[in-house]
Formats: sequence, structure tokens, C-alpha cells
Amino acid sequence: MPTYVMLSTIGPDGWATIREKPDRIRGVTAEVEAMGLTVIAQYAVMGQYDFVNIIEAPDEATMARAAVMLAARGTMRTTTLQALGVDELIAALKDGGTESSA
Repeated sequence: MPTYVMLSTIGPDGWATIREKPDRIRGVTAEVEAMGLTVIAQYAVMGQYDFVNIIEAPDEATMARAAVMLAARGTMRTTTLQALGVDELIAALKDGGTESSA
């Protein structure tokens, strides 16, 4: 299954909800997983983004549907990136790439 990195920034209303009901974070995870995605890992981070989520999805359309569902609530913004494992990248470069000599 393709892997995605979802970077989330929580808005003031979202933080108010999290402050009052911290377990809401797990509730959102369950909602996302009910849409056919698998949350591999979640991290709260300090900086430009508030959360980093590593997610597996069957395809881009399913990942996009989840991202739109979350953003439509108006409590957060997301940036989603498709991730390719280093071993997969190396294999793709060996199988389909042309080698150039320096």
C-alpha cells in the first residue's frame, strides 16, 4: 500500500477541543482508519507543523478523501506527501533508470 506523510497544523478551535478532550486525537485516528487508511505512526511536533502522521492508503483518491474530510471541519490544515521508502527508490532507480558514467 502506498505510504503518505500528513503534516497537520491545528487552528485555535482545534486546540481548544484538544485541550478539553485530548482523547479526541485518537477519535480522529479511528475515523481516518474507518475510511480504509492505516495510521502507522503519529507524532506531536513543535514548529511549523503540530502533528506528523505516517499513513498507508490504498490509493491517492482514498488519501485525498480523508484529507478533504479533515480539512472541511475548519479546525486544521494539512499538507500530504506521498512517501517512497529508500529501498523502493533504489530498486526503481536500478530497474528503470539509465546509468550515466562520470
